[in-house]
Amino acid sequence: MKLRHVLLAGAAALSLGWAAAAQAADAPGKGVTIYMQMGGNPGDGATLARQTGAAAAATALGVDKLNPQFSAWAPETMIAQFKEALAAKPSCIVIMGHPGSDAFAPLVKQAVDQGIVVTDGNSPLTPLQKEYGTKGFGYAGVDLYAGGSLTAQNMIADGHLKAGDEAMVYGVFSQAERGQSEKGLADTLEKAGLKVDRLEITQEANSDVSLAVPILTAYVQAHPNLKAIGTQHGGITGILADVLKKAGKKPGDITVGGIDLAPATIDGLKSGYVSATLDQLLYLQGFVPVLQCVLTSKYKMPGLTLNTGAGVVTPQTIGGLVKLIEEGIR
Repeated sequence: MKLRHVLLAGAAALSLGWAAAAQAADAPGKGVTIYMQMGGNPGDGATLARQTGAAAAATALGVDKLNPQFSAWAPETMIAQFKEALAAKPSCIVIMGHPGSDAFAPLVKQAVDQGIVVTDGNSPLTPLQKEYGTKGFGYAGVDLYAGGSLTAQNMIADGHLKAGDEAMVYGVFSQAERGQSEKGLADTLEKAGLKVDRLEITQEANSDVSLAVPILTAYVQAHPNLKAIGTQHGGITGILADVLKKAGKKPGDITVGGIDLAPATIDGLKSGYVSATLDQLLYLQGFVPVLQCVLTSKYKMPGLTLNTGAGVVTPQTIGGLVKLIEEGIR
């Protein structure tokens, strides 16, 4: 189902007075317990708005209990968290697709066989969604390849890049469907004639982005003709301005494209070190899976699909969003 179905569901929720009924005995979420994978670490720039959206949905719908799980983006931790959630026998489990469909398949089957709703956010698990979509397995997140491509298009539109320029894309290319983000970014830069080096993020740097600062600083210094850096990792996006400063670069020397709206990324946009960042509406990636859990657990509705890759934020458009970002909404 597409966005209009989500909007219709939201309209139905309002007409039923769900928010007002959250504390009532007949609240839609009454009796529903949810375990939900949030991704990074509590309150970080790539996670906070997802937490806020999930909490808002749980409150509005009167969900009995929302149990957030934080993995520092480690796929093996996400698998362990699913097992932990499964043992608790909740109404619904919200997962992230970073480990891949093969890793999740036996666990999802076990959960669905026990009557537990499973749905997905942030990174897709297309085979599992096709198999269990009628039982509530939905997806709220970016069309990953398209999101990476959109980021690259805006890097090119910045006007400082031309065919033959050197570029580097830093990402988790090896992570199943999750790696499609960086592939879309790299492919689009290559189609525009740039020479792209694809550099894999280690799991250590994936979980603790401070470890990537010396790696990237050394890379920039070793490639004096580098004209562009792209990533689809929110934490990495936040450190790129610092990397470029340490490497002796000025704003505009290297075109930077990233993702999410962490505080450091906002500073990077304001200073001109970051040219464009994909806005994947993390609040909706929190809100919609909780809504999905309630719709399926209580009303047997099938899985919804919402592409949250709405567009990009640039130095010219960041100003009006800062207050909402600080509130954990954008």
